[in-house]
Amino acid sequence: MPINDALLEILACPKCKGSLTQDLNKVGLVCENCQLRYPIRDDIPVMLIDEAEQL
Repeated sequence: MPINDALLEILACPKCKGSLTQDLNKVGLVCENCQLRYPIRDDIPVMLIDEAEQL
């Protein structure tokens, strides 16, 4: 499920505080600066560095 645009605007990467984009499969939020993908589980973004996947 896509993340609401208003929510995506206020979310920031917990590592670098940079902006995030939703990946093409709508299963994660991507920080291009850190090359990390934060998972979305049950429509809730998991904004924990330890849970992020390296791209």
